[in-house]
Amino acid sequence: MCILDSHRPPTYDAEPTALPLADPDELDDLVADTVLDGARYGTSTIRAASVRGDSARFRGEPRRDSLLTARFGVGEQALVLVAMATGARATPGAHRAAAEACDWIARAVGRSHARLSEDIRAARRGDLKSGLHRLTDRSLGKLRASAAEQGIDPEEYSAGLRCLLLPAHPECRTRVFFGVGPGGLFRLRDGEWQDIEPAVGDLTGEAVVGFGSQAAETPEGDRLTMDLGIPTPPSPYEPAPEPPREPFRFRASVARPGDTLLMCTGGLAEPLRGEPELSAHLSERWSGRTPPGLAAFLADIQVRVKGHADDRTAAAVWEA
Repeated sequence: MCILDSHRPPTYDAEPTALPLADPDELDDLVADTVLDGARYGTSTIRAASVRGDSARFRGEPRRDSLLTARFGVGEQALVLVAMATGARATPGAHRAAAEACDWIARAVGRSHARLSEDIRAARRGDLKSGLHRLTDRSLGKLRASAAEQGIDPEEYSAGLRCLLLPAHPECRTRVFFGVGPGGLFRLRDGEWQDIEPAVGDLTGEAVVGFGSQAAETPEGDRLTMDLGIPTPPSPYEPAPEPPREPFRFRASVARPGDTLLMCTGGLAEPLRGEPELSAHLSERWSGRTPPGLAAFLADIQVRVKGHADDRTAAAVWEA
């Protein structure tokens, strides 16, 4: 594991130092420092990892990021889900909230996987967007209900959630991203990184109140959709609306042979956007014809960048 901008010494040790405090009656609450997974379905090779950040390692705090990979269904009808979540900063239950968010969305997707697979193969983007929005709302609603049961402020027991859906059918190259909260979605194509994170200005589909009509497509031919969740103006006869929630982000795009799609939490997205050395390093490492093995992928996402010490969770998909 190297460090970019090496003329400045790293603030933290390169390896874990302190373990999180354990409760002998709550050992199920322990979170591993690192999680690593991978698979190959259809034309896609998947690599996924979640690593505790340098700061948390030094302070003996648990990893706030959570990672879940799951396959629903069998054969060419199978659907692969990669879900990652980041708990709220500086809250004691952040790691539990992140794990619950991944668990709830996986349950929801798993129960609807047959319909989702059909919609992906049939390119029903509108149905996909609205359906996944509902599943995400319900899953995060369960997280808020869990906070209430524990007597915790829902704002302190919350998590950003990001997901990829990958059909196993070898002739279907549609890749679906959805979620809420900060992070990154990038595509490495022909040796160049493209930041394809759906932005607030990229509105398509039905109009969102207060934002007028929608644009058509991106130059790459991908349709982007997003709901901004803007509340209606307050009424003197009704309770004040809830504060605006995070926008729901959705993107369905068709992969090309040779593409690498990367979804990640803010711990990797921020240095990838702000440090050209890191983007160049990963471009060189991941532009080959053969995807990296699990150990090599883990080493790649752990490349240290001065000033960036948060947890890092990433899932990358290589297209044959």
